[in-house]
Amino acid sequence: MVIEWLKFQVAPESREKFIQKDEQIWTAFLTTCSGFLGKEIWLNPDASDQIVIVAHWQTREQWKAIPQKLLAQTEAKFAQQMGRDRYKMIEMAEYQIRKFPEMSKSK
Repeated sequence: MVIEWLKFQVAPESREKFIQKDEQIWTAFLTTCSGFLGKEIWLNPDASDQIVIVAHWQTREQWKAIPQKLLAQTEAKFAQQMGRDRYKMIEMAEYQIRKFPEMSKSK
């Protein structure tokens, strides 16, 4: 599994709108993409102007196979819906999940 990690800066008063529009536009689009497993929104109680989105992908290849044109169209739709409520991506990263075999509890 691969994790797409995105951190946004959003005015605290626009945070809920950002989350709702993300669900309506980005999540709706991503659910049509092969390999998309779901996502989470992380809110830091000590930084009300930040939102972290953690998307789970089956493979990196499936994630990166999404045509740039479709990504750009989706982002344009999202930006248009956000209107004057500005947001900015301030960090992005990619992680791979490595699972370890469970250790036997009884030996």
